[in-house]
Amino acid sequence: MESKEDDPTLVKLESACSDLKNILQTSVNMEESLGKMDKKFDDLQETLTRTSRRVAPLQSLSIAAKALDTRINRAVSPALALLDSFKLSESLQRKLLDLSSKLSDEKSPEKSLKKLIKYVDCVDKLNDAVNSISQECEPAIQKLQEVVEFLSRTKATDQYRTYRLRETLMTLKALYETEVDAMRFDGLLDEALLYLQYEYEILLQQLRHRNIVEAQGGDEAEMVVSDLGSELEVEVLRRISETLAANDCLDICIDIFVKVRYRRAAKALMRLNPDYLRTYNPEEIDEMEWESLETAITLWIQHFELAVKTVFVSEKNLCNQVLGNLMDGVVWPECFVKIADKIMAVFFRFGEGVARSSKEPQKLFKLLDMFDSLEKLKPEFNEIFEGEAGVDICSRGRELEKLLVHASTKVYWEFGLQIESNQEGLPPPEDGSVPKLVRYATNYLKYLATDTYSVPMAKVLRTEQVWKSGILSKPETDENLLKDAISDVMEALQRDIEAKKTRYKNKVLAHVFTMNTYWYIYMRTKNSELGKLLGEQYMKKKYKVVAEESAYLYQKQAWGPLVKLLDNEDLKRANKEGIGALVRGKMEAFMKGFEEISQKHRSSYSIPDADLREQIREATVQFVVPAYTEFLNTHSSVLQVKSCPSPESIQGLLSKIFQNGDRVGNGKTLRRRDSRDGTEVRRSGSVEQSRGSRDFRRSQSNTSECLGVLLIGRGGYCPPPWPHLKQLLWYSVPFTETF
Repeated sequence: MESKEDDPTLVKLESACSDLKNILQTSVNMEESLGKMDKKFDDLQETLTRTSRRVAPLQSLSIAAKALDTRINRAVSPALALLDSFKLSESLQRKLLDLSSKLSDEKSPEKSLKKLIKYVDCVDKLNDAVNSISQECEPAIQKLQEVVEFLSRTKATDQYRTYRLRETLMTLKALYETEVDAMRFDGLLDEALLYLQYEYEILLQQLRHRNIVEAQGGDEAEMVVSDLGSELEVEVLRRISETLAANDCLDICIDIFVKVRYRRAAKALMRLNPDYLRTYNPEEIDEMEWESLETAITLWIQHFELAVKTVFVSEKNLCNQVLGNLMDGVVWPECFVKIADKIMAVFFRFGEGVARSSKEPQKLFKLLDMFDSLEKLKPEFNEIFEGEAGVDICSRGRELEKLLVHASTKVYWEFGLQIESNQEGLPPPEDGSVPKLVRYATNYLKYLATDTYSVPMAKVLRTEQVWKSGILSKPETDENLLKDAISDVMEALQRDIEAKKTRYKNKVLAHVFTMNTYWYIYMRTKNSELGKLLGEQYMKKKYKVVAEESAYLYQKQAWGPLVKLLDNEDLKRANKEGIGALVRGKMEAFMKGFEEISQKHRSSYSIPDADLREQIREATVQFVVPAYTEFLNTHSSVLQVKSCPSPESIQGLLSKIFQNGDRVGNGKTLRRRDSRDGTEVRRSGSVEQSRGSRDFRRSQSNTSECLGVLLIGRGGYCPPPWPHLKQLLWYSVPFTETF
């Protein structure tokens, strides 16, 4: 049995008791230590309380010092930033001087432009620096002044520091009052802006219209709008414009641009030698020779088109490229209009002078050329001068077009009135030829009816009708308007012809005149645009039929009495003893009358048209020779055939009578039949069987209708049209001389 000392439970209890004793002892010791610590904390708290009471005044002074430091720093910081701006400005000024020196030494144009862009960049930065100084200086002075006043009033710092702040304030005030304004207006920035203005003007002068001479021929393919400068040149100009505008030099920039580009555009057009533009008063234009005025108007049309399509388009593009960014794009349209206004005024002034000058008929075609040119240019013209800036130029363009419409219609209607008034004017031609007025008017109207002028003339007439009747009216078609207008003049011309016809005392000559004139009108207009416009039936009824009737009356009155002498009716009533004397008397009267008629044709009658003259000759031969042949064959036993002209001779003499156009006769006398002729006749056994006389055996009743048949059968002839207006009659004879 184990002893109590060896009992494990007892051992554990003894061990636990020992541990509790140790813990209790430790707790006692800790309590004693905590008591000592409490005593020390109380001593420390008392010490801190006493220290706090002593440090409190110093803390107030520290807070006040911090507040004062913050206030001084807020006042000094803008001044320090201002000093940095001054340093930057000084650095940029040195850079500008360096770039200016390099620019003056640079020889390559492209490198010079690139350096000029750098120069512009430097000027922009310098301007920003100067603006920054200008904007920051006054607030910095204001804040420094407030601090100095505060320190002076509160005595928050020592006198030395207050003095330094006051000196700084005075220095900044002096800089603001002198240096800042000098930097903006009298310093290097101002010199740099002047230099940019100089370079701006030089560069604008270098941009020229290079293809202006090649394009003056009026060929649309050659009227190509060219860029006035390279991309680099335009970029430099744009940057300089923006820099000048940003430095309160916008007015100077615009003045330079407008002045230089106006001169360049005007100089480009002056290379075309438009000396005619110096003459613009209607009185001066009336004194010009017609060929000179015609040339001037032609050049005006070409130059006006060239100016609108090339010069002004290029100038407008340049204005937009260089000045388009200024003031939100408001500036450049005004600048372009200022450039174009004076040049357009010169063109308008000449056009208005022509429209207001005397209304001579030959001016109609040039007035229509001008009107047609303005009509074709209207889309480009309105596009170039669109907007509020171009209102005045567009208005003046419409006014010029209105003047041309009035002038064209007035010239045309006055032409018709002049024809009407000519009925009591100069007498008709003495030889029955076509009057100059008829030639003039026919070619005039024929040329007016061509495609070149019929369209603008119809448009002019329609415009005039709309102006008179109002917009709501229903005007006729262009073709009817032109047809009616031309018909009015043609009828006036016909009345003039009929009036002149009655002034002839010689009835034969009156018929020659009527035949020549109406035949000329018909043949000149047949198969032409004028004939198509008026209609073939109208032309035949008004002119061809009248010409044929006049030709028949001419034949009847000129050659009818002569043929009537060879009538055999009175010979039937005569006895055989007296018939020989009557036959010989008729032959003598025939030969005498033939000679008189021949002399009349040689001296008084003219048939200028070769085709008409040939038809009259054939008709006369067929009218006279068969009757003469029949009379000669019938009375060959009574007549001395040897002494009488043969039918071939009569035919030859008639051919010579109608051989030329100035006078139908040639001045030669009748040729008697020689012995050879007589031998030929006798050898044939009978004159009736001779070969030369067979072709002339026709009855007298049929020969009277011969000319009309010939005229109808040969109506296909038409003279070639005039190749150019200058070949018309009015270019060789002034209009006033035709009356």
